Amino acid sequence: MNRILIFMAEGVEEVEALTVVDLLRRQKCDIDMVTINDSRLVTGSHNIIFSADKSITEADLGSYDVLVIPGGLKGTQNLKQEPVVLNTIRDFDAAGKLICAICAGPTVLAAAGITNGRNISSYPGTEEDLNGGIPHPEKEVSVDGNIITSRGLGTAIPFALSIIEYLFGKEAAEEMQKKIVYNVTG
Repeated sequence: MNRILIFMAEGVEEVEALTVVDLLRRQKCDIDMVTINDSRLVTGSHNIIFSADKSITEADLGSYDVLVIPGGLKGTQNLKQEPVVLNTIRDFDAAGKLICAICAGPTVLAAAGITNGRNISSYPGTEEDLNGGIPHPEKEVSVDGNIITSRGLGTAIPFALSIIEYLFGKEAAEEMQKKIVYNVTG
């Protein structure tokens, strides 16, 4: 089974983070929300407080197969300032592990130095901060090798479905889409 790590920092965009967690848990994935400080409590960008599964000091970061970076301006700024986060991103990329980022999250990948020459969807206005990444503002979700990126809160469901498709195939993503009644007609 794929073990998934989603980093949480103060100021995280709640919907972007929790939509991914929700859909991946519905898919029966083992996903841990990991805070970048010693507390498991996180205050999101809209002052919603929730509890993560582990703190960064409790998690064995190398044991995960997939990494997710949610957005939120303050949250991504906090992630960029944490050397363990940047090193984990580099380690995942070097190992060819799946790395996913949404909204301003791709700027954290850029800060880690892994976006140069890669196709990236990100929040409008962050294109200048992609460190050589090729912006795709016309795409809800971009998949480039082991990197999946997406534009923002409004694309959180397609982003999570793209992760499911990458890990389990198109049929699994379509089945999840039906289960959650997303873009289903009839």
